[in-house]
Amino acid sequence: MNRYLLNISYLGTNFRGLQKVVNKKNPVPLDNTTVQSALELALQRLHPRNPIEVVVASRTDCGVHALHSAVHVDLLRHNGEPYVERHITQLLNHSFTRDGLFVRILSTRRVPRTFHCRFNARERSYLYRVAIAKNFQVPEDQQSRARRLNFVPIEEINRCYFVSNPLVDIEKAKEAAKQIEGLHDFRTFMSATKDNRDHAFFALRKLSEITISPGKSLTTLENRCRTDKLYNFFDIRLKGKSFVYKQVRRIVSTLLAVGEGKLSQKDVYEMLTIPSKHTWPSFLEIAPPYGLYLTKITYNEEDLQFPAQNESPGEDSSTS
Repeated sequence: MNRYLLNISYLGTNFRGLQKVVNKKNPVPLDNTTVQSALELALQRLHPRNPIEVVVASRTDCGVHALHSAVHVDLLRHNGEPYVERHITQLLNHSFTRDGLFVRILSTRRVPRTFHCRFNARERSYLYRVAIAKNFQVPEDQQSRARRLNFVPIEEINRCYFVSNPLVDIEKAKEAAKQIEGLHDFRTFMSATKDNRDHAFFALRKLSEITISPGKSLTTLENRCRTDKLYNFFDIRLKGKSFVYKQVRRIVSTLLAVGEGKLSQKDVYEMLTIPSKHTWPSFLEIAPPYGLYLTKITYNEEDLQFPAQNESPGEDSSTS
């Protein structure tokens, strides 16, 4: 049995999320509705001797994208020899192209059986893309607000969060980002799931960095002039070892609310120091998933290497 690390990218628009739904009482057949199940379905073309079970490094929600994520899978070839890494990459990408799926394998690497793509991850990096309308006056009614955002470039639909209210003070948003950096109990920023536990240790996370910087439109030349005339783009980047459920999207909502003047620095302080679902402002909506990208998962090179006496250099040795 050999373990393989697959570095992957995907657009989450047409998937129900990364992770497949597991129903032990009534098993659901594999399909292409989640990234994990699509991977397992494509890997069947290798015809391994063992059942295929893809393990994901980071669980993204429905609509969230990944520029560089990772999974691992154990495969036993019929002749006992390892699969050629490049062959796995090419076969899977051909399968995804044939099926019209927006998933690509960036590289494949054989790794030790002691390696785990989730537990060995040292850091996860996220990008949230926001487009803020320029020179926007607060509308008198929702109908005029809808007309103001009538133009959204087709290339950016479900790729970026378009916001009608301008950031009043970007520097205040940056100050709030510095507040949120570091080690905190993020229960205020955690959406409820059946797996959540209401105690500090479960939601204790450390964010090593949050930055807000000017972004760019990803439109074609034909749409770029009009897009740049109407919107300012911002990139919000976050780094940490792990995150609680919907933490990144709630942090983005908080930063935007501070920039718009809807929340103060004191409000953010209370959200961090009085961690509770009740501390989350009732008027604040969670930023939508389609502006969020998982951009990188970092590993220690030592965890990816075989012991010296059994070293196995892969043909595709790049890591996430």
